[in-house]
Amino acid sequence: MSKPGPERYDAIVIGSGQAGSPLATAFARAGLKAALVERAHVGGTCVNVGCTPSKTMFASARVAYLARRAPEYGIRTGTVNVDLERVRQRTRAVVQRFRDKGTQNLKEAAGLALLFGHARFRDARTVEVRLHDGAERILTAPAIFIDTGSSPRRPDLPGIDRLPVLDSTSIMELTTVPEHLLVLGGGTVGVEFAQMFRRFGSRVSIVERGPQLLPQEDRDVAAAVAEILRQDGVDVFLESSALEARRNGNGRIALRLRFPHGERTLTGSHLLIAAGRTPNTEALDLAAAGVTVDDRGYIRVNERLETNVPGIYALGEVRGAPPFTHFSYDDFRIIRTNLLENGAATVEGKTLCYTVFIDPQLGRLGLTETEARKQRAPIRVAKLPFSRVARAVEADEERGFLKVILDAGTGQILGAAVLGMEGGEMMAMLQIAMMGRIAYPVLRDAIFAHPTLAEALNNVFVSLDSSEMEAQPQAMQKEHFQ
Repeated sequence: MSKPGPERYDAIVIGSGQAGSPLATAFARAGLKAALVERAHVGGTCVNVGCTPSKTMFASARVAYLARRAPEYGIRTGTVNVDLERVRQRTRAVVQRFRDKGTQNLKEAAGLALLFGHARFRDARTVEVRLHDGAERILTAPAIFIDTGSSPRRPDLPGIDRLPVLDSTSIMELTTVPEHLLVLGGGTVGVEFAQMFRRFGSRVSIVERGPQLLPQEDRDVAAAVAEILRQDGVDVFLESSALEARRNGNGRIALRLRFPHGERTLTGSHLLIAAGRTPNTEALDLAAAGVTVDDRGYIRVNERLETNVPGIYALGEVRGAPPFTHFSYDDFRIIRTNLLENGAATVEGKTLCYTVFIDPQLGRLGLTETEARKQRAPIRVAKLPFSRVARAVEADEERGFLKVILDAGTGQILGAAVLGMEGGEMMAMLQIAMMGRIAYPVLRDAIFAHPTLAEALNNVFVSLDSSEMEAQPQAMQKEHFQ
């Protein structure tokens, strides 16, 4: 008796992240037969081990921080204690809520088969799925979409394989607050978790091999972030290369470091590895399909997200996109536009935007000052400290500054860094102005409700044209004292 042939679909989507799930649903709603293969949980990195749990935990850490600061606001409280197990339970509940809703939506989509298992290519049109129950299914389709994301990367550091190190996933499963957390890596993940666990009560040390934290940022922005972390009690070690990790005689983790002027060993109770991510491509057997990757393992695509193999596409982080959920979701929209709406969307011309969820937040948009100057086009830079934003002063949240990069000729916004109270939300206001090609004088002269953070958009640009106004505090500029 011959074996049954492969199951035929119009589209196969591998990975249920922020591109994969809506894409599979869109195909099903368009009347196409689609299969979505997920190896773990619906929602991908963002819902399960990324944005949702980390920002939920951060909210708890901020409450602890504000509770300790209560006397500064004239509020008397008792000793602040952190129940990390309760924080973990709350975080898991939020994740489960999002995950269940996403799973339910997929299961209810007519024409969509949701399969839980591991997928790998047999050839350019065939995918083998090893289900969690051990069964095997063979699928075939003329169009296959890869949205498998990425995972924390473990550095090649002597001794690290013999230690119970943490990554951005496992650290959120801790049930007790670490006594001293060592953080290897000063990028976005490193600084967010460093501040979070400092606020939970840990002693925290960040080790960054480069000359600044957040290497993608301007120096003044990175320096201000480092100062904020130091004010919160985080030890920051820059230009420090890790040479070895081991257990010392007391059972603690010892991290041997090289600095420009010698060596030093840091010891701590826990070690968080926050030194980048690696694409989830190894188990896919891309070679069987003929799909090419770059030297880091990311799938190569063109501006329409097509791989070198016709009919196979890659979306999100696995293709080397900016590691943010919103870019993954935009990849979905590109595919939907092109394949279901006969459009011609591409990844070209997308403006970079993201938020680093430290406190205060860092909202980033478009070009940095460094990038803009490298382009050698005449620019102007407007800058305003949050200590001169009335709303921030009233809330006692004065740390940070607003910096906007402008085209000197047109007055158009080229980029911005908003390190301050609700920096991500303020960044979005500048992004909308940028999208609408609104030149800065329009924002400078706009009437914004007082007292709001939006008023900073008046005064940051006033400073370009009036040194006298720049020298005055914002409260006086607004003349709100009677």
